[in-house]
Amino acid sequence: MSDLSAVIEQEIELTARFVDLLTEEQEILKEGNIAALPELTSRKPPYIERLNALTGQRIMLLGLEAGAEKPGAMEQWLSRHPEDLTATVNWEKLLKLAREAKALHELNAQLVEMHLRQTSDILDILTQQSASPSLYGASGQSMPTTG
Repeated sequence: MSDLSAVIEQEIELTARFVDLLTEEQEILKEGNIAALPELTSRKPPYIERLNALTGQRIMLLGLEAGAEKPGAMEQWLSRHPEDLTATVNWEKLLKLAREAKALHELNAQLVEMHLRQTSDILDILTQQSASPSLYGASGQSMPTTG
């Protein structure tokens, strides 16, 4: 197995664990258990940092400079190294997991947006009630509004 195949295997393992984390986040958002989000989101950055480091290693193994990944560079490498079947299979697995992670992330963002809208609507209702003008009774004194 080539060094590149080994790095891609590490990316697969880490991306799969990140997908599990995103799935857990989705369940928390569906349940509306917002209090559990800070702990979960604090677990995301180490995954992202490690994935970025592995991506950098893969880019260097492709012979590119750090941060200079070109679309299709991996496919070009695979076409020049048809004997490395492990890298080809692993690359496809990684792409599939990356698509899954992206879809989960987008859905989670929509769920967060939904919770924010609901919270905003509730705040609007509460602040409208307190901002409504007071009613005056027969004595000319203000009376609290009733529900």
